[in-house]
Amino acid sequence: MTATPLRIGNFSGFYGDRLDALREMLTGGGVDVLTGDYLAEPTMLILARDRLKDPSAGYARTFPRQLADCLGLVHERGVRIVTNAGGLNPAGAADAVRKLAGRLGIPVRVAHVEGDDLTARYPGSLAAHAYLGGFGIAACLRAGADIVVTGRVTDAALVTGPAAAHFGWAATDHDRLAGAVVAGHVLECGTQATGGNYAFFNDGRESGDFAGLRRPGFPLAEIHADGSSVITKHPGTGGFVDTGTVTAQLLYETGGARYAGPDVTARLDTVRLGRDGPDRVRVEGVRGEPPPPTLKVGLNRPGGFRGEVVFVLTGLDIEAKAALVREQMADALAGAPPAEVRWDLARTDRPDAGTEETASALLRLVVRDPGREAVGRALSGAAVELALGSYPGFHVLAPPGKGSLYGVFEAVYVPHGDVDHVAVLHDGRRIAVDPPTDTAVLDDAPEPALPEPLPAGPARRAPLGLVAGARSGDKGGNANVGVWVRGDDAWRWLAHELTAERFRELIPEAAHLPVTRHVLPRLRALNFVVEGILGEGAAARARFDPQAKALGEWLRSRHLDIPEALL
Repeated sequence: MTATPLRIGNFSGFYGDRLDALREMLTGGGVDVLTGDYLAEPTMLILARDRLKDPSAGYARTFPRQLADCLGLVHERGVRIVTNAGGLNPAGAADAVRKLAGRLGIPVRVAHVEGDDLTARYPGSLAAHAYLGGFGIAACLRAGADIVVTGRVTDAALVTGPAAAHFGWAATDHDRLAGAVVAGHVLECGTQATGGNYAFFNDGRESGDFAGLRRPGFPLAEIHADGSSVITKHPGTGGFVDTGTVTAQLLYETGGARYAGPDVTARLDTVRLGRDGPDRVRVEGVRGEPPPPTLKVGLNRPGGFRGEVVFVLTGLDIEAKAALVREQMADALAGAPPAEVRWDLARTDRPDAGTEETASALLRLVVRDPGREAVGRALSGAAVELALGSYPGFHVLAPPGKGSLYGVFEAVYVPHGDVDHVAVLHDGRRIAVDPPTDTAVLDDAPEPALPEPLPAGPARRAPLGLVAGARSGDKGGNANVGVWVRGDDAWRWLAHELTAERFRELIPEAAHLPVTRHVLPRLRALNFVVEGILGEGAAARARFDPQAKALGEWLRSRHLDIPEALL
């Protein structure tokens, strides 16, 4: 087991991230491994549709384009690439990289990991994929691969695999693996760890002074043999790394203290963060437990067809105008009503507005149906026919379309042994990856004791975001909102004030939904899981913000009584 730290960087946080990030990471400083994360729940549906049109597709086509510009540098500098860009077709993606290398005359060894595709077992699904761990990646790297392409693995597996290969970790090295999982979770969304999408982005800045944040650099993790790490970035790149940016990303799309994966369950309540210098944050103390006995499988299936039209309501009598058009559309669609009709009125208008746009509200109509006709021509015809016979100032943001197919996400679970996890080496040999022999049923961690509450004192009605940061995201039909503060007194207040009941009061959309609060004292953080707020998943686009990306910012904007000592 080597004592040399392993420097792992990220060059992609999603399918559509900056194409030049790979070159930036290769030329910006020393790095041993670069990881690219392209997959999210909605992305799998996108790739499934691509595969329906072309059986040779199904992978992130931007990845070979990025490599075409940088493969020479990758080879010259001895940097290894690990990516889940293989999507639904890792073998096809690996073959595309080999062909590219052949055309460029660059000798690289390309391996891939397969076995995650369970679509054939779930009739009616467009894509059904198990979330594999990092030991297939490790097997490829140990055999000498320069580039490893996977299908659906956990995002953190892109880091646990290289770390296990480099340090010689075994499947039972739970604490070390858990440390790598935490580092991988911080890296997986790219610049979200270096100031991107950060709640306190405006701290200490004059109006419009965002030079350092215009183009955040991508993150790096220096991983040590004991599983501890330092999160940093290349010198001179934009953005910043501090305990706040790392905390925000740690809370993103997580639930309770036990963060389960196929290799290990990491205890987020054991994570300790500390400053290690400018743009350097130490991550240590992470404890690990055996993984659950089952693997998560993400099912993406067709949900039906969706149509949408947004009516613009300007000036006076907004509510009356909305009522009129709703009645007219109900009459027009009465003959063949869609299975689901949803109206939302966004009061974006202001009184005595200086522009027409700020004098206008938006009335959004979304319809869903198993058939395309009810949400396509029927909807567009009904809306267009109102053009000269409805409320004054009638117009819509865009003509209604033909109706689009939407997807539904569902998570199911299968035993590890039901999945054939295979590392396909660069020379064609196939190595079966054994399932873990040590597993543990996943239970909720015991709730920790709360700190002493702040003494009573004067308070002022103010937005929560003046003292607390937040980051939110999606997991299937659920959303999570992580909320953290930066001082002990603020933590003493937050831990007692922001209960699940108070959360429901501040977020009325969650008033009748199950909300679970998880307490993470070492991070001075609370994590809320809101069940069902996203309907059937992000691809179903059931709400205005289908992936709950801004749910945390809405929470921060809500007012409550905050001790003046914290303001």
